[in-house]
Amino acid sequence: MGRIGTVELIVILVVLLLLFGAKRIPEIARSIGRSLNQFKKGMRETDLDEDHGKNGNSRNTNEG
Repeated sequence: MGRIGTVELIVILVVLLLLFGAKRIPEIARSIGRSLNQFKKGMRETDLDEDHGKNGNSRNTNEG
């Protein structure tokens, strides 16, 4: 019930084509891809920072 079928996907692509035109769609796709890569990179850095913070906090609580 929550899945997108082939017909729905075709309708979405046609609407995007009509709204943005054939020339703009590759530009938009590239932009979205770059944004996702930057987001994933930021998430990885945040996870690493949190891991380092947890290790640092556990040492400080044991000392004091």
